[in-house]
Amino acid sequence: MKTLIKTYVVPFAFLIAITTQVSAQTKRSTKEKSVTTTTTKRSTVNSRVPSTKVTYKTQKRKVASVRTVPNRTVVKHKGQNYYYANNKYYTQSRGRYIVIAPKVGFRIKVLPTNYKRVRFNSHNYYNAHGIFYTQVNNEYEVVDPEVGTVVYELPEDYEKVVINNETFYEYANILYEKVQIDGTRAYEVVGVIEMN
Repeated sequence: MKTLIKTYVVPFAFLIAITTQVSAQTKRSTKEKSVTTTTTKRSTVNSRVPSTKVTYKTQKRKVASVRTVPNRTVVKHKGQNYYYANNKYYTQSRGRYIVIAPKVGFRIKVLPTNYKRVRFNSHNYYNAHGIFYTQVNNEYEVVDPEVGTVVYELPEDYEKVVINNETFYEYANILYEKVQIDGTRAYEVVGVIEMN
């Protein structure tokens, strides 16, 4: 078996690698690149989708919980305590801390670390780990982004969902569709899941 791999598979893989490299080098051009935005498909989802019309591809949603949250900051919103640590928000339930996304209207004084500024339709959003904020006076408020807003990465614990036989990506009740922008993968906001 080892002889077969050495005799046929390794030379074949080497030949493909050389061919790919030569092909890539001959396609280079000195012409100026044009900037184009292309999307692979357009969704037919409404901007507001009732949660009853959403089917999660994995039947059990991921729920992360821990026993303690060291170095946490307590933030109160509408009488509920949120705990912020490690760039995540937690709520307390049955002696454990569960990772949650803050609700629309939630306000903080300082943006989480590693936020990215996203500009769409003359609005400035701040996206930190899948949560969108806008600046209101000296605070930052959690908001739903406008349909059409584009981000280049989703948090690692996003979910795949199906609506009207179309697959989307969901995080914190925001629906995204995978698109291509200038040859780079991106995610465009196509709607918001309304929780009943």
